[in-house]
Amino acid sequence: MHGLVRSLVNNMVTGVSAGFTKELEIVGVGYRAAAAGPAKLDLALGFSHPVSVDAPDGVTFEVPSPTRIVVKGIDKEQVGQVAADIRKIRKPEPYKGKGIRYAGERVLRKAGKAAK
Repeated sequence: MHGLVRSLVNNMVTGVSAGFTKELEIVGVGYRAAAAGPAKLDLALGFSHPVSVDAPDGVTFEVPSPTRIVVKGIDKEQVGQVAADIRKIRKPEPYKGKGIRYAGERVLRKAGKAAK
């Protein structure tokens, strides 16, 4: 238990002093993100409707470019969970690699149908 408590307290101190960030990349033709304020995110991900994501208290969104999302906050677990929820909306698919992925994430690609 000592290591767990030490790690949790260290994450709290780091969160208040420096904060935590998770970066997401959007890959796909026509897929883009737009910030509608610091706590709201509008996503165009190929669905018939735009998807909007509201940030919980303590988490903010930044959109430096239409294909990049930065999730910031002081709670490491909450930042990671919000980033995972955004990624879950459109996971990267294995054939073309389209979707939302973490920055630097490698997506295993599958071969398509082979011609005879």
